[in-house]
Amino acid sequence: MSNIPETGRTSRVTIRLVILQVLVLSLLLTLGGRLWYLQIRNGQEYDQEAASNHYQQVVTPAVRGSILDDRGVPIADNQTLLVVSASRTDLLQQADGGTAVLTRLAKVLGMKPQDVMDKVRLCDAQTPRPCWNGSPYQPIPITDEATTQQALQIMERREDFPGITAEPTAVRTYPAPDKANAAQVLGYLSPVTDKEVAASEKTSNPLLRSDQVGRSGLESTYDDQLRGKAGVTKYQVDNLGRVIGKASETPATPGDNVVTSIDAKVQAVTEKELNDAMVTARKTYDPVTHKNFKADSGAAIVMDNKTGQIIAMASEPTYDPNEWVGGISAKDYAALTDTKSNYPLLNRAIQGESAPGSTFKVISTSAAVKAGYSEDGPYACTSSFSIGNQVFHNDENESYGDISLARALEVSCDTVFYRLSYAQWQKDGGNDPKNPKDYFYTTAHQFGLGATTGVDLPGEVTGRVPDRQWKKDFWEENKADWCATAKKHKNDKNPSLSVAIAIENCPDGYELRAGDSVNYAIGQGDTLVTPIQMARIYAALANGGTLYQPTIGKAVISPDGKTVTPIKPKAVAKLPDSKSTLKYINQALAGVVTEGTADWKFGNWPQDKIPLHAKTGTAEVSGKQSTSWFDTYTKDYTIVMTISQGGTGSGGSGTAIRRIYEAMYGIKKDSTTIDPKKGIMPQPVTSLPKISADGSVVSAQQAAYSTEVADTFANSPAGSTGGDPVPALAALTPTRTEKLLYGRKYT
Repeated sequence: MSNIPETGRTSRVTIRLVILQVLVLSLLLTLGGRLWYLQIRNGQEYDQEAASNHYQQVVTPAVRGSILDDRGVPIADNQTLLVVSASRTDLLQQADGGTAVLTRLAKVLGMKPQDVMDKVRLCDAQTPRPCWNGSPYQPIPITDEATTQQALQIMERREDFPGITAEPTAVRTYPAPDKANAAQVLGYLSPVTDKEVAASEKTSNPLLRSDQVGRSGLESTYDDQLRGKAGVTKYQVDNLGRVIGKASETPATPGDNVVTSIDAKVQAVTEKELNDAMVTARKTYDPVTHKNFKADSGAAIVMDNKTGQIIAMASEPTYDPNEWVGGISAKDYAALTDTKSNYPLLNRAIQGESAPGSTFKVISTSAAVKAGYSEDGPYACTSSFSIGNQVFHNDENESYGDISLARALEVSCDTVFYRLSYAQWQKDGGNDPKNPKDYFYTTAHQFGLGATTGVDLPGEVTGRVPDRQWKKDFWEENKADWCATAKKHKNDKNPSLSVAIAIENCPDGYELRAGDSVNYAIGQGDTLVTPIQMARIYAALANGGTLYQPTIGKAVISPDGKTVTPIKPKAVAKLPDSKSTLKYINQALAGVVTEGTADWKFGNWPQDKIPLHAKTGTAEVSGKQSTSWFDTYTKDYTIVMTISQGGTGSGGSGTAIRRIYEAMYGIKKDSTTIDPKKGIMPQPVTSLPKISADGSVVSAQQAAYSTEVADTFANSPAGSTGGDPVPALAALTPTRTEKLLYGRKYT
């Protein structure tokens, strides 16, 4: 028997009961609090979620807007394919689950019944493909290769094919009008990622998992405007997922159309001439390397001087943007990204960086005038120029005696600019600068170099102005490697070039040396520019000194044509030159064509009627053949072309640029005869194409047709066009197929 007193045992039992009561009470309070939180505090939210379990959504993709050229010609459009789809919900409501319907459908489509049935089954871990991994409430596509006759059989015999539809569906296509590819300008589409869907949830037009978005080019820049808004149909379903009614329906809103300043005809000519120039260069002997030029890549730009709008932009090598439609294969993607392909996805007009060569001398001329050097000189154009034991040669060791700055531009005399830059470097303090003015470097920044132009394309690069700050930053990044290399090879008697550079730069590579300055003055050394930067500079020289932000988008127009949002040209800066200096440079650049480095390519040019200005450039690249640059302008247009490993400026690109101007102005080949009526664009296109309520495009030229022709169309027995000057073709010639498939009504 226990020796514990009765009173002690009673006390312990009492304590246990109290503890148990506290625990029970705490549990009840916790459960009660949770019940209050779920039913009272968040009750409305859970009611809504519970209610949503009784609804399912079906998404109707929006038709993507078209990208049009300046005359209204589609350069990115939608191809309508006949897609046969099955509604799984409707099939399951049939006694046999839709087996008979799918068997009849297979016969019409020329497919095996089992193949059709496999397409409408839902995917899970045990179901092999083909199967449907989308929403079971979404129409399931059976084929997008149906013929018109097959579609008609289905639509005319609806009672035999319940739950089956044959509808036109829009698929992105790049039609290449006049063979204008414009791949890098247009870009391409690909499916959205989960991250993009999540990031867009709080925007006004959130992405859906079925969406495709622009990945480069205009498709990316104007994706929000082009994409439109998907339609949503909400169905009521029971607890087994069976549809019992339609709750609501929001129709899809087509995307807006983007009108560009690209002219398909000019684009086609520019692409052809760039390609032809590269092909010709590969057949041309290089006296330096004693091999033909490789001409491995290139770019060309045609720009409107007075607006900065881009009329054509070509990049080589290129690709077919249609390869991305419907999803690109692994094989094709590998081909586009392989080193051997030389990366055709790059837009070298905005992403290709290289030294500008002598085309940079317009900036050096401006800098020299700002620094107080006389335009007239005279300056000694000798065959070479020496700094210590280092000799800098003129091209082909040419010598022109004492000349002016204008003549130095005409004949592209390097030694004149060597001397000017070296003299200014000395004035700035040489290797011991105090308060350097750095006119040659600050002027380049004022011309817009070393920064993006802001063109409405993704991925633009900045180029490089190798000024004192860049030298310092570059030295900081590389000094450890340079000094390690220098220490390792300090006893080498004949170091390699890279080792010699490391030894020289290790202690004081941050210094802006005399050699840096003289090379920089002729567009060599560490200077890097892009074709779009140089096109903007030369367009500014042509228009009186205004630097525009280059644009390709010209306007955004709603699908019905009622809302037009122009994309206005934007002037962002002025060149740092006086009117007299600009006039002086203009006259000198005209002399390049008539009696300078480009005259051999422009003999018999109608200079009195269409004054042409130009600057040639041949940039030396370590380990490669020279880069060809040719920058030109008239009163209307600037055309810049560059070819990597393509030879001299005028030799590599002169003929090609002449052919582009001849096509635009209507100049007879290699003559002074001009017929503007035969020109593609004798003057810039300023008007916008019009889009009718039915979505058809009325170009500026069509809109100018006589009212007599317009009235004839408007009164056509084929049907009313709503007063549009030129009706859509489908409205003039309606067919039985269109009536059935599109549901159009005709009088």
